[in-house]
Amino acid sequence: MSDITIYLAGEIHSDWRDRFRTELDRYEVDVELVGPQEVHDRSDAVGEDILGPQPDARYRDLMGAGVNTLRTRVLMQRADMVVAYFGEKYRQWNTAADAGAAVASGLPLLLVRPPELVHALKELDALATFTVEDLGQAAAAVAYVFE
Repeated sequence: MSDITIYLAGEIHSDWRDRFRTELDRYEVDVELVGPQEVHDRSDAVGEDILGPQPDARYRDLMGAGVNTLRTRVLMQRADMVVAYFGEKYRQWNTAADAGAAVASGLPLLLVRPPELVHALKELDALATFTVEDLGQAAAAVAYVFE
């Protein structure tokens, strides 16, 4: 059983979660990591998988988003903290929405963003509990909780 549960908010297109897990393993902390559906095709299709075919792509996206939001809210509400990762490549509206939900829910938010995004994320940075620039720093911050 893990000491804490961390919701990993961020894009599902890169391997950043695996890299974060590797960084955490170096500190030997016992955490449970949860997050959005990482299989992109499953995430996109889940609404139709449950409700059947939708009339067009707009409704397909809306139905999928509804189920994905259900998952996010359930997993985030049972988490002890949120790590929100903003990388350099992908548009990350979902990450911003999840980070905002964490703040609104009173969950500690560890924001990970490269220096190039300081200006773009300044308001979110001001709301975060702590902000770092890379996944190694994020893992060190989580490990500090256990000292």
